[in-house]
Amino acid sequence: MTDRRRRGLRSLVRGRSGTAGDSPERSMDPRFAEGRPPPPRSRVIDNAIYVAGRREATPGSLPEAFERLKNTPDGMAWIGFYRPEDGVILNVAEEFDLHELAVEDAIVAHQRPKADRYGDTLFVVLRPARYLDEAEEVDFGELHVFVGPNFVITVRHSEAPDLSQVRRRMQQDPDLLAQGPQAVLYAILDAVVDGYAPVVAGLQNDIDEIEVQVFGNEPGVSRRIYELSREVIEFQRATQPLLGMIEGFIAGAAKYGVDQELQRYLRDVADHAITVAERVGGFRQMLHDILVVNSTMVAQAQNEHMTNLTEASNAQNEEVKRISAWAAILFAPTLVGTIYGMNFDAMPELHWTWGYPFAVMLMAGVCLTLYMVFKRRDWL
Repeated sequence: MTDRRRRGLRSLVRGRSGTAGDSPERSMDPRFAEGRPPPPRSRVIDNAIYVAGRREATPGSLPEAFERLKNTPDGMAWIGFYRPEDGVILNVAEEFDLHELAVEDAIVAHQRPKADRYGDTLFVVLRPARYLDEAEEVDFGELHVFVGPNFVITVRHSEAPDLSQVRRRMQQDPDLLAQGPQAVLYAILDAVVDGYAPVVAGLQNDIDEIEVQVFGNEPGVSRRIYELSREVIEFQRATQPLLGMIEGFIAGAAKYGVDQELQRYLRDVADHAITVAERVGGFRQMLHDILVVNSTMVAQAQNEHMTNLTEASNAQNEEVKRISAWAAILFAPTLVGTIYGMNFDAMPELHWTWGYPFAVMLMAGVCLTLYMVFKRRDWL
């Protein structure tokens, strides 16, 4: 390792041990809660030296693995970590001459899927995913892979994927494993992409259920559409960069001496990744269309409700007008009767012979006039 590289790693150690604020990758993620307890950490998950595609040794410690690899010219080290301590990664970085920028990404995590080459070492970041059926959400992980001339270092920050299955598969196919670190990288890519299939199926099932809810006018469906849209967008961020990444591996296969058969396997992984990306893009468009349909149906329901309220209000107004008209008609004879019922001796018509018929005719005339007026105005 060069002196400059050592100085870079030492500065990284000092930066991690200081009291500086969180990394930009974490600070830009609002879901990373401040004060959140750190996840449980484990060091080495598996540590093996392979020769000609077969497991030659299982060192009990990292220094033993480093020494065994130096004494095995044709050997390949495959070391797997699960949420390792920072110091462990730094020791590995110093031993295998890993670039400080890649080491920092592996320590900090919260990276986007990418592939960077530093000299003869390839650094790959993958975002595996798994579908949680009970919670109806997608759990995204993060996997960092260092691929060198004679080593593969995996740093896993999540439960998925289970790389022990990848290791068992490769050990059962010595001819493929004998092709070296590039074959291991292929197997990891294949496992990550294949792990997207249950997620796609789970999201498709959720979308089908949402369609039924939308046309069934079930309450709360808008919130479910929004939450699922967030999951799909996050899934698209995890899968979309894979297309360019794998195409780059295929394009540079000849330059880095990748076997023709392994290139075919990579193209198969690329086909699966394209299928997943297309499905995820379709999900996003479908959810957008469903949200538009749901908004339209909600607006129509609100308009119908307002129409019903207006019609009810108009009907009520008609009833009020009828009641008011009959009240006015009945009020006229009551007024006349009340006046002539006061029994004052000085009233002019009190002792008039035609007083009673006149009062009755007056009341009838006023009532008839009011009836005709209200009838002409459609109050009756």
